[in-house]
Amino acid sequence: MANLITLGRLLLALVLVVMAYEAVPVWQTINAPLLLFVIALDGLDGYVARRRGETSPFGAILDIAVDRAIEYILWIVFAHLGLVPVWVALVFVVRGTVVDAIRYGGVLRGETPFGMMRSRLGRQLVAGRFMRAFYGTLKAVTFAWILFLQPMPELAPQTWAAWGGLAGGLSHGLVLACVVVCLLRGLPVVAEFAASQTASGTRRQAQTRR
Repeated sequence: MANLITLGRLLLALVLVVMAYEAVPVWQTINAPLLLFVIALDGLDGYVARRRGETSPFGAILDIAVDRAIEYILWIVFAHLGLVPVWVALVFVVRGTVVDAIRYGGVLRGETPFGMMRSRLGRQLVAGRFMRAFYGTLKAVTFAWILFLQPMPELAPQTWAAWGGLAGGLSHGLVLACVVVCLLRGLPVVAEFAASQTASGTRRQAQTRR
């Protein structure tokens, strides 16, 4: 059941994408609430899995994969529609790919994605509950705001003419905040991985000399 909810989130996200491209402006006003519903389901699938005893490594991996897929889809679609700069989508895709590759290596060694962080700063930025909740909320607000604004130029042209600049500025500010937090949370993962590889290389050299 929990995995079906997870897959349902992905299907709803794809419906949202179709509406962002094809729906008339009045129907596009549904997109922001729909996105918030998709995000709410992210908490529901975990709750259902725990209540029904359906927790499993596969379910956890599927949940993470769907989360990442939805995020990438939204950034890429926003960039294609001209709602955010293309470089923003590239930052999230590259950062996510690099960090996930490092975490996958840690999982193969028996570590958890957040448990592999060693430094105090890394644990606070990457694994800390506050930062995880803050980053998730920031992205949710940003996505919903962008979707809310998309049909406004056609639905309320006079209001948009008066307030569009301010609304667009807030949108840019939210997007930049997402980028900054994204990089801040990704850098410790890369830095600690590089440090561990350097230390491992040094130990191998020392053992070879012996």
